[in-house]
Amino acid sequence: MAKKHVEVGTTAVAMAMRQINPDVLAAYPVTPQTAIVQTFSQYVADGKVDTEFITVESEHSAMSACVGAAAAGARVMTATASAGLALMWEILSVASGLRMPITMVNVNRALSAPINIHCDHSDSMGARDSGWIQIYSENSQETYDNVIQAVRIAESEEVRLPVMVMLDGFIISHGIEEFETLEDEDVKNFIGENKPKYSLLDVKEPVTHGPLQLFDYYFETKRQQADAIYKSRAVIEEVGKEYEKLSGRSQPTIEKYFTDDAELLIVVLSSTAGTVKSVVKELRKDGIKVGLIKPRIFRPFPYFELAEVIKNVKAVAVLDRSCSFGAQGGPLYIEIRSALYELVQKPLIKNYIYGLGGRDISLKNIRSVYSDLEKIVKTGRVEKPVSYLGVRK
Repeated sequence: MAKKHVEVGTTAVAMAMRQINPDVLAAYPVTPQTAIVQTFSQYVADGKVDTEFITVESEHSAMSACVGAAAAGARVMTATASAGLALMWEILSVASGLRMPITMVNVNRALSAPINIHCDHSDSMGARDSGWIQIYSENSQETYDNVIQAVRIAESEEVRLPVMVMLDGFIISHGIEEFETLEDEDVKNFIGENKPKYSLLDVKEPVTHGPLQLFDYYFETKRQQADAIYKSRAVIEEVGKEYEKLSGRSQPTIEKYFTDDAELLIVVLSSTAGTVKSVVKELRKDGIKVGLIKPRIFRPFPYFELAEVIKNVKAVAVLDRSCSFGAQGGPLYIEIRSALYELVQKPLIKNYIYGLGGRDISLKNIRSVYSDLEKIVKTGRVEKPVSYLGVRK
């Protein structure tokens, strides 16, 4: 039977990790992630898990320890945020290149400079091409659900890649919400027994990890990675359907909210989707055909699913909580435009950069976006493809 809790988001993550009971967790404290591993360390001290908890001197060391433990055949988890993720950068590609099924929770926080401890997506978006699967969460419930599914996805025989689960710093990590947890035994059965494909500790079948590859085999290794993350699409959907049967909660690749007859759409990741939903319900009462798409999976990007939903609308606003400096728009916007390229008739599309460094995104801000889309439809053109929502002039 599911149990209801009213806790902060970091506790939801720690509870999921306790139920997963990884063999190894290596981590370093960084705001606003610290409470996750702090809570989990108490589980370790109280004997509620069998985990080897490795305290390290940096996030670079944390991910290095995770790679070593995964290479030995352990089920491995970690958590980080912002500069911590940035410090892991060298080892992120090692983990994916060596096909290590590590699960990492990243509490989204802005990157310096200037120093900022609040939410935007610059940290995880900076790592979007590191070879990790990326899953974004709207609230504590989704975070809990995503963390459990991530283990199954990462360890799938068809995938064998690391998975990064995101939640918005302070907004979700330190916000108090109600969420449900599954029974410990149900989680244990769902994730199953860890069955490593290779182990450095298996002396009967010795293997080499991290050999030098020049132009002879490096290209082929990268192609295999690309194939694996492509195949993960089907695995993510399969795991999601199985988890839905267990939890009763739908796990779509993209969430569609009032999209069937929508003429104006907003596409946005994570917690802001909740704010948009409130505005959608409000505007629907006035007869305005608005809707929302919230991608849950960013890597692999759901190009085909998004194009299918968006193709019949008149105008789309894509909201990005990070910049791609020097590019024509934010990361999500660029991907969405690419998804629409093959369409014969494309909707008008506009990008909004918002919420950098934790700047609030209000109902008024969202209403103004839908108002802009109405004007765009009337004029038939997008004056400024990229705007900054809520920035002082």
